[in-house]
Amino acid sequence: MRIAVLGAGAWGTALAISFAHRHSVVLWARDPARVASMQAARENSRYLPGHAFPASLDPTGDFEGATDGAELLLLAAPLAGLRTALQSLREARISAPFLWVCKGLEKGSGLLPHQVVHDVLGRRVCGVLTGPSFADEVARELPTAVTIASDDATFALRCAEDLHGPRLRIYASDDVIGAEVGGAVKNVMAIATGVCDGLGLGMNARAALLTRGLHEITRFGKALGGRADTFMGLTGMGDLFLTCTGDLSRNRRVGLLLATGKPLDQITRELGHVAEGVPAAHEVQRRAAALGVAMPITDWVCAVLDGTVTPIQGVAALMERDIGFEDK
Repeated sequence: MRIAVLGAGAWGTALAISFAHRHSVVLWARDPARVASMQAARENSRYLPGHAFPASLDPTGDFEGATDGAELLLLAAPLAGLRTALQSLREARISAPFLWVCKGLEKGSGLLPHQVVHDVLGRRVCGVLTGPSFADEVARELPTAVTIASDDATFALRCAEDLHGPRLRIYASDDVIGAEVGGAVKNVMAIATGVCDGLGLGMNARAALLTRGLHEITRFGKALGGRADTFMGLTGMGDLFLTCTGDLSRNRRVGLLLATGKPLDQITRELGHVAEGVPAAHEVQRRAAALGVAMPITDWVCAVLDGTVTPIQGVAALMERDIGFEDK
């Protein structure tokens, strides 16, 4: 299969490397200097250093050449760039099926990625690749399991069969909403868990946050139309546990740094990568409020990000909430 990966960040590069062991892959980047660097070094030294490109991986800056004849496109832009990437497909009249890999809710609109896709392109053969996965580990071929979710179950299963490998197991799902909600809100929970760990509040507190965070994700996702069982799988519980506990998690790192008292603008500058939980938190909060869904952990994260409470004040407010039944 000929695959075009559009976007040469860490995650796009890792997937391009993984798929290139079994397919012909073109990795497209907009920046000519980065393309030249990747072609010369045969690695992405900026975003994923130390991982050599297989011979069947071809870096390029030629968008038309990258997409021409591609049997599958992988949109590897962050969520903030998804709409622009989709508009490029529309303007170029590219009709190939595609997957996107970004997570979150679009800033300003509060739309999930599949809703952005429908807004720009209407109905297309497409889906989301998501689940518990760090780019570095996928590039190193460490065992990983993810999910492809699509409204077209046949397409999801076919992609899963075509793209899976010895160290990358891929499942299929037809619950796009559930898969995307899990991937979006777990980033918010990872910020909360980073704050908790940064404050030294202990393993009991972390366990409580993970458990109540999963409950919060499920409540929100069901209100949007997702299925409860999806949140018990890779795109829900799996992604939540990885992002909240893994040291490679950018969102967890945001929380750890917030716990030290650093201002958010300084943290985002120092990270140098997108932490999707920062813009997603307020969009989740707004959509949940419109749905009448209680999201106390999300509310706390938003207050900490805004600087209206200190991290420890936010924890105190969570602990002092009215007592009720656990399943509410």
